[in-house]
Formats: sequence, structure tokens, C-alpha cells
Amino acid sequence: NTDASLQSYLSRFTCHLCGYRAGQRCHLREHMLTHSDEKPFACHICEYRAIRSSHLKRHMVAHTGEKPHVCDICGYRTGYPSALKTHLRTHSGEKPHACEVCGYRVARFGDLKAHKRTHTGEKPYSCEFCDYKSGKLSNLKTHTRTHTGEKPYKCNVCDYRASQDCHLKKHMKSHTGEKPLSCDICDYKTNGHPSDLKRHMTTHSNEKPYFCEFCDYKAGQFCHLKRHMMTHTGEKPFSCDLCDYKAGRLSHLNGHMKTRHSKVFFSFHKTYVNS
Repeated sequence: NTDASLQSYLSRFTCHLCGYRAGQRCHLREHMLTHSDEKPFACHICEYRAIRSSHLKRHMVAHTGEKPHVCDICGYRTGYPSALKTHLRTHSGEKPHACEVCGYRVARFGDLKAHKRTHTGEKPYSCEFCDYKSGKLSNLKTHTRTHTGEKPYKCNVCDYRASQDCHLKKHMKSHTGEKPLSCDICDYKTNGHPSDLKRHMTTHSNEKPYFCEFCDYKAGQFCHLKRHMMTHTGEKPFSCDLCDYKAGRLSHLNGHMKTRHSKVFFSFHKTYVNS
């Protein structure tokens, strides 16, 4: 029986712990290491150990700084073939990973995992300073900077610093004078995000697509509706670390800090924000 023979052959390389099947004995042997604590491949520079030689080879790039993989289109360099493959999708527009719930497509599998949390509501990343939670680690990092005042993105022309890369990119256009987005109705131009132009267009149309479910309030921007909703819920997500004050807006908390805790506020900005 051909099928029975095939099953018998495949069972020779089957993991008895999880059912994984390998095409060769060496692959099964390598797989079995995932069930044990054994990591036979050791880095000679640090304490890193790996179960596969390919993992160790990839790790060594962190020490050597070697970036042999180059994009032929823009010159982007990386130490990892997988990173180059992902980067090339920014040129091709390829988005191979699709959400089975809504059809949303992305170039990176990690981004798909983060997107799926918008359906499940899962928010595994928590802020250590407040109750904020997020489904994306990058969002948590950005949020945390509202507490620390960290601004890691620095302009190479002036002293401007930003907490987000997109803010620095927008700022750089103030040096070049570039304003690629313009209004068809008036002379408005912006060097910012397309959403800035879209937001401006609502001033002409008076369009207010965002509705409050509790009253007749309408807004042209979602952030305005979100801020309005706090008047109904009483939510005050911004808390003072020095007293019991809470605010519905970050600007109100900053104002409170300046007037009530001015020494701490300005000392903090001098130490962390402007350094």
C-alpha cells in the first residue's frame, strides 16, 4: 500500500512531542532542540547562545555592524537578508500578508499580528506611568515619551528635537521650504501629512462626519469628537504625579504643572527635554 508506506516513511522523522514532521533526520534533530534548553551555538563575544547556526550568524551582525545586503533601488543597507526582502516591498508595493477578518493587507507579518489586535481588542503593552494600553509596541514607545519628555529625533540643521520620526520629517520641510500638498480652493499649502490637508478641506465644506452618540455635537475631526466624549464620560486620562490633579487634555496637565509645580516642571524640561 503506497499510502501506508508513505506514512511509515514520514513517521521516521516525526516529533513525538508536537507532531512536527521533517524531511530529513538532521532537521528533526535540530527541531528537537526547540523543546530542550540546549543551545549548542555560542557567541564568542557575548553570552548569546542559539539552537541554530543560522541564528548565531544573524546575531553576529550586531557585533560586526556588517551590512552586506544592499537595495539596488535606493541604496538601503542591512545585515539581514530578510530585512532587505521586507524593505523591497516598500518599492514594489507588495503586501503578501492579509487579515482573514477584514482583508487588510500589509508587507510585514509583525504588522499583521498588530492589526489583528484591532479585532480582538487585545492590548498587551502597558504604560508603566499610567493606565494606557496598546496593541502595538511602537505606539507604547511613542506614548511613553509624553511622560519622559524624551525627544530622540534631532534636526541636523538646527536645535529642533522631536519625539517621533514623522514630526522630524515634517520639520525638515521647514528648512527646504517644500510644501507638496496644496488646497484646490484656496492658497493653503502644507508640508505635513496628507491628513493635514484633509482636515483643512473640512473648513471649506463644513463637513462634520463625526457624531456624538449622546448629544447633537458634530465634529470635522475625530480627535475633536474623542475630546468631546470625555465631557460625557468624565474620563481624565492625564494624571499629575505630584498631586491628585487629573485632566482630560495633556495641554491642561502641562498648564497645571507650570502653575502648581513650576520648579519641577522647568527642571524636568531643562534636564530631559532640552538635553
